[in-house]
Amino acid sequence: MANTLNTSSQGESATVRVPGTTANLGPGFDTLGLALRFYNHSRVTRRPGRGLTITSPIGDEARAGATALLTEAAQRYFRRTKQKPFAFDISLTGDVPIARGLGSSVTARLGCVAALNVLGGEPLDRQGLFQLVTELEGHPDNAAPAVFGGFTASTTVGTEARAVRFPVSVAARFVTLIPNFEVSTPMARQLVPLQFSKADTVHCLTRVALITAAFAAGDLQALRGCFDDRIHQPYREPLIPELSAVIRAGEKAGAIGGWLSGSGSTIICLTLEQPEAVARAMQRCLPDSTVHILRADRDGLRTK
Repeated sequence: MANTLNTSSQGESATVRVPGTTANLGPGFDTLGLALRFYNHSRVTRRPGRGLTITSPIGDEARAGATALLTEAAQRYFRRTKQKPFAFDISLTGDVPIARGLGSSVTARLGCVAALNVLGGEPLDRQGLFQLVTELEGHPDNAAPAVFGGFTASTTVGTEARAVRFPVSVAARFVTLIPNFEVSTPMARQLVPLQFSKADTVHCLTRVALITAAFAAGDLQALRGCFDDRIHQPYREPLIPELSAVIRAGEKAGAIGGWLSGSGSTIICLTLEQPEAVARAMQRCLPDSTVHILRADRDGLRTK
């Protein structure tokens, strides 16, 4: 991971770029993820004093939450690397919206610790950053594609975060519909049951296996019919009532399939052809939204 250090009157600074992510991909709850060409940037500048200051143009409520999140990330980084903590300013900019199921918390946490890692001489490699951010997030499905890029299958074995990455064809288009409302991840998680029937469990296990195999083989046509979920999407749909209609519309317009991105509110359809038609069909079902036609990001975390 090449690094760039800049020196100014304020001190050393480092800038990193982190892709937005989509997780679960239907039945792959907390394990499947994919990086998108949709980025946030974090610039960390060392300064005298104590603590951290966020310089991004965000509201006071969001700033308070981000300050707590990034303070925890920085403290974990300094403890893990046994480096002496230092004060810093952090600027967060980019395109990944907050609370829309596109990995905004990962872009912030990973952006912070990766920039600190550059300033600290890179004691952590990508696996070390993945491990650290997985611990902060509580699950690896967004952390893995953000760090490594591409499509990832990931989990935690014991205390070790593990991920296997596969490249994604440039022919794939991810039609990303972002509603103009947020979904709280904690609220969405509360809606998911603690137990599932054997039939629903087997249904999702078989589809997760097929999704992973299809991406590994580069056979995206094999993904048709594989994104239907029984573990989390049906229970979260009351938060996004148009979910099923948007996915059906995208499929009818030619998409291979679609899913709720993370815990929402974003809905994504994968298509190999006519992405503009898929986008129009999806947005007709939920006009109060914006749509982006994206490719998969192949690089993951980048410093510049």
